[in-house]
Amino acid sequence: MSGGVAQLKDEGSQRQVVVAGAVAGLVSRFVIAPLDVIKIRLQLQIHSLSDPLSVTSVDGPVYKGTLGTLKHILREEGLTGLWKGNIPAEAMYLAYGSVQFSAYTYISHLLDTLPYQLPGHANSFISGAAAGACATTATYPLDLLRTRFAAQGKERVYASIAASLRHIAEHEGPRGFFRGLGAGVSQIVPYMGLFFASYEGLKPVLASSGVPMPFGTSDAAAGIIASVLSKTAVYPLDTIRKRLQVQGPNRLKYVHRNIPMYTGVLSTLAHIWKHEGRRGMYRGLTVSLLKAAPASAVTMWTYERAMGVMLNMDQPLKDE
Repeated sequence: MSGGVAQLKDEGSQRQVVVAGAVAGLVSRFVIAPLDVIKIRLQLQIHSLSDPLSVTSVDGPVYKGTLGTLKHILREEGLTGLWKGNIPAEAMYLAYGSVQFSAYTYISHLLDTLPYQLPGHANSFISGAAAGACATTATYPLDLLRTRFAAQGKERVYASIAASLRHIAEHEGPRGFFRGLGAGVSQIVPYMGLFFASYEGLKPVLASSGVPMPFGTSDAAAGIIASVLSKTAVYPLDTIRKRLQVQGPNRLKYVHRNIPMYTGVLSTLAHIWKHEGRRGMYRGLTVSLLKAAPASAVTMWTYERAMGVMLNMDQPLKDE
């Protein structure tokens, strides 16, 4: 088993893992919130900028790239528009980080009890994929609320989080809170598996390379590289998830007023491929990668630092 796997699994108690994961998720979410809003707006835009005829009857905004979307939101909605959906997103990241790291360490230790010991990278892949699936399912209603609030333009679809909960429960039922969950789990399983396997493999290599690293640490550099590779591989599923999350009675009230009606993962994939082509599947990928790099770097860096602080605080108690 690789030293990187053992290091992440064996540091700290279960409580310390939960706290460090929660802190990492909270800090990371606040830093990348504006990029997240921009990404969601681009993913929900179905018209093609390469085809002028596709925008002639568009009632909502027409975003042109990351900077163009940023300028449009600032001009039309102000600075606070870049943090729409941040409250449910912060709650989601707080819970997600705790569940993810807790499940990861638990499953990793569980795999270590098997009669046949898996290779280090296989252990990381399975543990990361299972932890991602658990965290995604547990926090999915918050993810759906984040998307719906970020998709609101100047016209408010929901007056508050409480109002959104009441409306979804009344008009869509319990299933309404889990629209697109299939795409979410289908995305997160390979993403987190690839991410943790890449991260655990890259961290010791980069740490011993002697080359100056971004943000000054091999943890951050490994997080950036692992996230970019993983995010690109599964990005179309993320786009499908966002399209499904805004389905429902308010579908045509969001900032893009021409979002088609989708019914499932495969039908959404087929519809996007037919009407928008390959570019439709990867719309917003640039800003997603810009978001993924600092998000993962901040997450892993904060996790390692938070864990280090708690371990240092516990050391004097053990020495007494």
